[in-house]
Amino acid sequence: MVRVKVCGITSAADAQAAIEAGANLIGFNFYPKSPRHISENQAAEIRSKLPKKVKAVGIFVNRLPADVITLRSSVGLDAVQLHGNEPPEIVAEIAPVVPVIKAFCVGSEFPITTLDEYSRAFAFLFDAVNTGQYGGTGRTTDWDVALQASLKHRIILAGGLKVDNVAAAVRIVRPYGIDVASGVESSPGKKDHDLLREFIKEVRRAERK
Repeated sequence: MVRVKVCGITSAADAQAAIEAGANLIGFNFYPKSPRHISENQAAEIRSKLPKKVKAVGIFVNRLPADVITLRSSVGLDAVQLHGNEPPEIVAEIAPVVPVIKAFCVGSEFPITTLDEYSRAFAFLFDAVNTGQYGGTGRTTDWDVALQASLKHRIILAGGLKVDNVAAAVRIVRPYGIDVASGVESSPGKKDHDLLREFIKEVRRAERK
């Protein structure tokens, strides 16, 4: 099964809509400069109402491991996503405490061998290349590189995925998971519940084929 992660959740209503649509994971963005930033208290409140089958992931950008681990405990995160320039040593420090998804901005020249350096990561998220912004750009990732990486690693595909292209992404890349934020929003940080439902329907339709 392709896991669907709805990222940048900022309200209980959006979390509930994602759950009802069939999301497997909910992403809370703790990067202060993101338009989808959420406070620790808000995230903890939403997390407390999630069903057990839905996992919560915290997104961090270049935070100290101690900060990540503390937030993981206070919010009740099931996994953390490191979306900055974190070296393998940081992943290795956090991984014994909580599963780590290491994110990379991936273009056609991305060296897949880089992933081998992050042996303690549970999975890798491939986002689009966009200088100066960590995720949520609406731009697509290089699917050919993602396909090659998926032969050996758990790849969560992100970047520019929408209702009209996610089925193709699933068929071509066959990723471990799909991540969506801006592709199901009416405005940054505000989910469009109809788009959410249609997006996840498209993922499941592609799986069946």
